[in-house]
Amino acid sequence: MSGTIPHADKRASSPAPTLKEEEISEINARLAHPLAGYSREELQEMGARYARDHDMAEFEDDFRKGAMLAQDRDAYETLPLLTDEERDILRREVTHRWSHPMSLYHMVVMCSIAAAVQGMDESVINGANLYFFSQFGIEDRPWIKGLVNAAPYLCCFTIGCWLTHPLNKAFGRRHTIFITCFISFVACLWQAFTGSWWHLFIARFFLGLGIGPKSSTVPVYAAECSPPAIRGALVMMWQMWTAFGIMIGYVCDVAFMNVKTEAVPDLNWRMMLASAMVPPILVCAQVYFCPESPRFELSKGRHRRAFNSLARLRWSRVQAARDLFYMKTLLDAEGQMSTGLTKLKEMFTVGRNRRAMQASELVMFMQQFCGINVIAYYSSSIFLDAGFTQRDALLASLGFGVINWLFALPAVYTIDTFGRRNLLLVTFPLMSAALLFTGFSFWIPETSTARIACVALGIYLFAMVYSPGEGPVPFTYSAEAYPLYIRDIGMSLATATTWGFNFILAITWFALEKAFTTQGAFGWYAAWNIFGFFAALLIMPETKGKTLEELDQVFSVPTRVHARYGLSQIPYFIRRHILRQDVEKPRLPGVADVEYHEMTFKEEKEPIPDQRV
Repeated sequence: MSGTIPHADKRASSPAPTLKEEEISEINARLAHPLAGYSREELQEMGARYARDHDMAEFEDDFRKGAMLAQDRDAYETLPLLTDEERDILRREVTHRWSHPMSLYHMVVMCSIAAAVQGMDESVINGANLYFFSQFGIEDRPWIKGLVNAAPYLCCFTIGCWLTHPLNKAFGRRHTIFITCFISFVACLWQAFTGSWWHLFIARFFLGLGIGPKSSTVPVYAAECSPPAIRGALVMMWQMWTAFGIMIGYVCDVAFMNVKTEAVPDLNWRMMLASAMVPPILVCAQVYFCPESPRFELSKGRHRRAFNSLARLRWSRVQAARDLFYMKTLLDAEGQMSTGLTKLKEMFTVGRNRRAMQASELVMFMQQFCGINVIAYYSSSIFLDAGFTQRDALLASLGFGVINWLFALPAVYTIDTFGRRNLLLVTFPLMSAALLFTGFSFWIPETSTARIACVALGIYLFAMVYSPGEGPVPFTYSAEAYPLYIRDIGMSLATATTWGFNFILAITWFALEKAFTTQGAFGWYAAWNIFGFFAALLIMPETKGKTLEELDQVFSVPTRVHARYGLSQIPYFIRRHILRQDVEKPRLPGVADVEYHEMTFKEEKEPIPDQRV
């Protein structure tokens, strides 16, 4: 079939692909160059017609230029119609990739505060554990302790995350962010007035209604508003400022640890939990000053409002017209990927969606089972077991929070240069080693100061390598992996996965530590990091530097092909970087320019035909 990319690994015994599979393959191939074959005159007319058809006739000239730029973003030096000022703006877009209007950075700030809400919701309970366990009489009940801590994540997994799609469909991204932050405000205040463990459990379960949809919506909103060149850096702000919120939660734990009165002797832990109600109010106060997601507006057929949103997020109307025209062209082609089945079923039956799902599910699962939230939720208890005093345990937890945030900062640069997959392949083995070191340190006699020092060192080293790797990658990756028509459902599944395993991790830690000993419990999560390394090597494609729509091509590579590519990287790494041999680097198909080689696909010799979208 002309325009398709046939698989090289077709055996006689393999069943012929169905018509739907062939159609999807052809659409994926077309998405690499959706405007290939059009002349500049045709593109100008297409852009002008698009503007007229969608109540934007006064911007016809902008869409004429934008349509030509959509075909080739780098052709601005030679395209007709462009003014010198517009060429300067487009040139600066390449040479100064961080130069964008303040509206874009205001959106980033708002999303960052929303992430800090998340972090504080997670970490303030860490210090409160030292006080309310004994007050509520559950010190010797490990499963109840775990259940109270894990209540929000149980709600996220069972209810909260699955509200993302209906909330976004009914209210949009901004309204959903407002609603969920308001729920967080109410729940954090409620926690401070509880009088029993089951009452605290109910309040924290309600908190999950705010955490779940917010954690799904904010990264998607940031991804849909960001330019491709810095999308990864802006979306990973979610994790970086979640880490900042975790740190601020520890600061509040330390600040309120000695706060008490005769009338309220347990005021300290109540103030710790209530302090997390401040950031969500800040988000609610500014979210409506940010533009709505242009892709969400397009999904509702509101083209002019999508253009207005993009015009606020870009320096010129030409950039906004270019991005909107290209976005609409690709979304039209992307919409053809629907096979007519239910969206949830298409997560599994459409190959492109299934590969995105398995990679997203992997990184979300490993964000929990790498062991990070054992430390985020229970570091004070772990430090106490290591020999710290209560005060020193809280201060040591604050040190973990500071390191967790500071070492997330480099990922702003590395996530779009070094790449999502490479960050994980480097950090998974290092996280495993740090956890083994921490666990083995508990064999040092309690009377030795070396025990305290080594436990703290191991936890801090773990935070240093987690923060630029499994910290920012999962939400960034999941927010960009799915096509628009199932993105809300995909992010709901992704966040439900991370919160579901978060719940398992939180509720089982005390029981796991009791059954396995502390050394065995840390060793358990160290082993999972080794699993994560090999899984990422085999089934996780790289997504850096692609537009959200071009990722359809990235996930068109069959899993078996990517697995062979991943395995070939191991001997290459040994020969190139250890034995210092000059060997050729393994290659995965260059998806964006349809450059394939014999290991994966047969090279397509025919020119790509005109695609009248």
